[in-house]
Amino acid sequence: MNKAEQIYFLDSLAGILIRCFFLTVLLLAVWFVLFWLAGDFIYDVHSYWFDMDWYDYNLVFYYGMAFVKLFAFVVFLFPYIAIRLVIRKKL
Repeated sequence: MNKAEQIYFLDSLAGILIRCFFLTVLLLAVWFVLFWLAGDFIYDVHSYWFDMDWYDYNLVFYYGMAFVKLFAFVVFLFPYIAIRLVIRKKL
């Protein structure tokens, strides 16, 4: 694999990573809007299935959002930045 093929591969990989990051941010935005607009309905459904009060419901949702956000940064954004720095150094 020559230098041009390596740069093309890394550029393609960086494009995939940034798209995945933006899709994850979109997922978080939709999650927040649903939580904001239909939070009571979602709580009613979940409290029917599981024995949880309002505090536990909020705790699960906010921890879930924090986990997804952390996952997006660690798995998608940081490798994207690292690949872009490698590409810049190779040029």
